[in-house]
Amino acid sequence: MSFTPSGPLLDGCVLAVLSRGDAYGYKLTQSLQAVAPISESTLYPVLRRLQRDEYLETYDSPHAGRNRRYYRITEDGQQKLSHTIEEWEDHKQMIDALLYPSTEEPEGDLQDE
Repeated sequence: MSFTPSGPLLDGCVLAVLSRGDAYGYKLTQSLQAVAPISESTLYPVLRRLQRDEYLETYDSPHAGRNRRYYRITEDGQQKLSHTIEEWEDHKQMIDALLYPSTEEPEGDLQDE
């Protein structure tokens, strides 16, 4: 089974990769595909939205006679990533509680009364 990140989680994944260093689209896609099935056709609208929301900025750099567009996380993007990580931790704890229920009885359980 494979879980494909979407929406805010995909945004967070993109920001997390870029927080480690600037990347051009193909390299970014490859980094994301190492952990989840993400296509370029899925990624580029996310990049445009993150850029529009000022979480990313772009610059071009020559490579092999052509320009490559690089993406860089902004300060606002770093803050967004921090917020996404906090939300992910909360969400993960809720899912973990469902998947791995505790064997301990909660305090004050009234089952025997």
